[in-house]
Parts: sequence; C-alpha cells; structure tokens
Amino acid sequence: MYEKNYNWKVSYTVLLPTSAHKLWSLISSPNNLEYFHPFCYKNIITKWPGLNSIDQVHYHNGHLYKRNFVKWINNIGYDLLISNEKSPKSFVKWRIKDLDSQCKLTITIYPYIYNMNSKWLNAVPFFFIVKPSLYNYLQNIGKGLIYHIETNNKVAKNQFGNHNWFS
Repeated sequence: MYEKNYNWKVSYTVLLPTSAHKLWSLISSPNNLEYFHPFCYKNIITKWPGLNSIDQVHYHNGHLYKRNFVKWINNIGYDLLISNEKSPKSFVKWRIKDLDSQCKLTITIYPYIYNMNSKWLNAVPFFFIVKPSLYNYLQNIGKGLIYHIETNNKVAKNQFGNHNWFS
C-alpha cells in the first residue's frame, strides 16, 4: 500500500539465535529499541501495543523521530511510518520468518530522501549515499539484536561503530 509512494527500498535480513515467538515478544514490547538499537538513546511510548501504536525514537545525536504503526500482525511483524517534524515520512516493514529454533528478521526501509518523484534525478544520490548508509544502519540493528539475544544485555551507544546520520 505505502510502498507505491517510493521508487526504491533498502532491506536487510538477519538470522537470529532465538525462536520467532521470543523475537516477537522482544520487538513488540514497550521501549524495545532501548535494548538492541545502538543509535537509540530513548524509545518513548505514546500508545502501545497494536495497530495505531505510536512511539518516539530519540537518537544519540539529538534527533527525534516519531513512529506511527499502520499494520500490526501478531508474531509476524509490523509496518510503520517514521519521520521527524520537518521531513516527509519514510515507510518501514519488520517481518519475522520462523525457522524452528532460529528465525530470520527482515527490515525493509522505503526512505523518503532521494526516493520520491524523479528516478533520473534521484538515482545517483540514492544508490551511492542513501542506500549504503541505511544498509549499514540496518546491519547495526541486526548486530544489536544478536548481542541482546545472546547476552540479555542492552547494547551500548554506537557499540558496533558510529553512523554518520544517527550517532
């Protein structure tokens, strides 16, 4: 539904050493980003859980983003729109695939930046700046999930390296 508003997407899939049920319990819990997101300082809930949930992501660099959950599929994932006050919305999908004692999580971002309107004007900045940067961002979230699942500890600030947009 929302995907058609964007030209391209950035996806990352991570294999996680936990069941799909346990992963869902983690990513659907209040303030969940505070456990595994290395660029998130605070994850404040406005309304939770389920469809029409709203939260805020406070990044370590001071940026604040609001997430509006537009689809919530228990034990499978959710879709959300995310933006700060000054920018258009990006669309994000989180999807879990059960693999018995393990699971896969795929996070797909349809970013607004250099991704709406003309493909010709936006292709170079999207594929050479936006996509590599967001892929690195998603890799760090994946590493944070693995770390948290294996140790039950919260990730540290920028634990797997800095990010030019969010650190």
